[in-house]
Amino acid sequence: MKYGKLVDIVKSGNIIIPLYIYKEFPKLNIDLESFLFLMYLYSLGNKIPFDINKLSEEFSSDVKTIMKYIATLQEKNLIDIKVIKNDKNIMEEFIYLDFFYEKIALSVVGEATEEIKKQDEQEDVFAILERELNKQLSPIEIEIVKAWKESNYKDEVIKEAIREAVINGVPNLRYIDKILYEWARKGITTKEAVEKNRKDFREKEKPKKVEIFDCDDWMDEDE
Repeated sequence: MKYGKLVDIVKSGNIIIPLYIYKEFPKLNIDLESFLFLMYLYSLGNKIPFDINKLSEEFSSDVKTIMKYIATLQEKNLIDIKVIKNDKNIMEEFIYLDFFYEKIALSVVGEATEEIKKQDEQEDVFAILERELNKQLSPIEIEIVKAWKESNYKDEVIKEAIREAVINGVPNLRYIDKILYEWARKGITTKEAVEKNRKDFREKEKPKKVEIFDCDDWMDEDE
């Protein structure tokens, strides 16, 4: 199919491409023509009678090309073709788009999760403190936080110190200040360094393997 025909099909209004799906197009790893055919199927619903001649006529393309599109979409796990027995005990073929819906849903959820993570990373230190302390910071507490920043403590390190205090069950500024002081004394100035320090501490705290001697062997040696 030539692109002129594709444009005509889109202009006709038979194919509607939602913006959130259009944004996912590069991730589907298919060519533009196959994508437009997928969008045509999308406009027909989830359970589509597999009538190759009708699909060919409505999409303005020959049967061979339609079969190529279907093969591509099956290969990319975007559609499924099932044979179902109808009420008259006659076997019929249907095209299902469940795989496509699942892929789009997973992608959208993944983007939302990344966005939340990004917002958390960008959240202001003052806002995090007020949330964790469950109160509005006093003027003195605000000055303490400002002093941390003026002492060149990075926001990412301050956030990690807040997290450390919460995990340890001591969510107050005095304890957070102590954590920051100890980290600075050890040369810990980045989030990566904090994570490494935690990992090293966990390794150090692992219970040591106790070697058990065989008493019978020990007694035999004395003999």
